Amino acid sequence: MLLEINPLVLPEIGLIIWSTVAFAILIFVLGRFAWKPIMAAITEREQGIADALSKAEKMQADMAKMQSENEALLAKAREERATMIKEAKEQADKMVAQAKDKAKQEYDKLIADAQLAISQQKNAALIDVKNQIGNLVVEVAEKVLRRELADKQSQEAHIKSLTDIVKMN
Repeated sequence: MLLEINPLVLPEIGLIIWSTVAFAILIFVLGRFAWKPIMAAITEREQGIADALSKAEKMQADMAKMQSENEALLAKAREERATMIKEAKEQADKMVAQAKDKAKQEYDKLIADAQLAISQQKNAALIDVKNQIGNLVVEVAEKVLRRELADKQSQEAHIKSLTDIVKMN
């Protein structure tokens, strides 16, 4: 069997030639006028994308650097805050201790002053009581002596007894 060629299946040779010529002209025109601007646009687009990526990487690096700087600043601020709180607490404790010491000193002074005042008042009261007792004794003795020595004989007898006592001593 011989190969039979179906005329409907094979295209015509003229159509193939004209299609090839049209395609070559299209490639030439596109290469001459469109290919360079398209390639320039694609290259420009690639360069823009590359620049954007490098800028993004640079910004990401800057952000990481800023974040590390911020973290360092925050750590430093926390440390300073802790130091300030510690100093403030120590200052407050010191002030409280000083206030306690001052209050203790004032308390001791008030107690000493009160004890001195009480002692002085006690002594004054004792002196006053002794004076009053002395006055009462003198008044009572005077009244007793007046009554006993109301007459001349009693006076002479009393004087004689006193002289006897004085001579014995």
